[in-house]
Amino acid sequence: MKLYSWNVNGIRAAMKKGFWDWFRQADADVVGIQETKAREDQLEPQERSPEGYDAIWNASKVKKGYSGTACLYRIKPLSVSTGFPDGSFKGEGRLILLEYPGFYLFNIYFPNGQSSEERLEFKMGYYDAFLAYAQELRKTKPIVVFGDFNTAHKEIDLKNPKANAKRSGFLPCERAWIDRFIQHGYVDTFRMFNQEPGHYSWWSYRFNARKNNAGWRIDYFFVSEELRDKVKRAWIEPQVMGSDHCPIGLELDVT
Repeated sequence: MKLYSWNVNGIRAAMKKGFWDWFRQADADVVGIQETKAREDQLEPQERSPEGYDAIWNASKVKKGYSGTACLYRIKPLSVSTGFPDGSFKGEGRLILLEYPGFYLFNIYFPNGQSSEERLEFKMGYYDAFLAYAQELRKTKPIVVFGDFNTAHKEIDLKNPKANAKRSGFLPCERAWIDRFIQHGYVDTFRMFNQEPGHYSWWSYRFNARKNNAGWRIDYFFVSEELRDKVKRAWIEPQVMGSDHCPIGLELDVT
């Protein structure tokens, strides 16, 4: 299966900047998008479900033009759900879960903690709720999770680590959660293949950041350890424009 993740920073804006050209050449089995900022009724039918694909859209209900996720898939899942089973952290449209015969697939737009202490607490709580849910599901099947984690894990994952050491997205508590996630048996698939610096998935719109490749790697594909040997390749497509993030991909030898 060929999987893609992309924070599009507004799907309607991205569609005007070549999203569908990229989508057609991507030839993916599943494309998960984050920060859609749109409800289904704001999209044309062919935009909601392009030819050859079914889709699920999970828009924010607490604020219009905010957050939101979607999955476009041509391999039909066994089941589809949104949100956490206990109803916590609901309303912002941040999670879609697809169940396939060989694994559970999460598409998540994790919260950003920069605006306030309250939002940082919300982010950390969301991380913990996700890990608990993933670990419960993992008793049945392996886990694949992709999306915008809104945290750079290590110094290699951003251009200016020292300058951002006290900024949400690179705080010790956020980085420590990713350490804990990995200790639970989850694999950062991109780092299976590439240990070099300079590979990022998000760039500020300011200061010519993208031109200068002054970015952050905050978008990830993780798989639970049971799937490590099924990972064929993992990559980043920084040349693809249309958002302040770029697409990332994963190829798995499973269905």
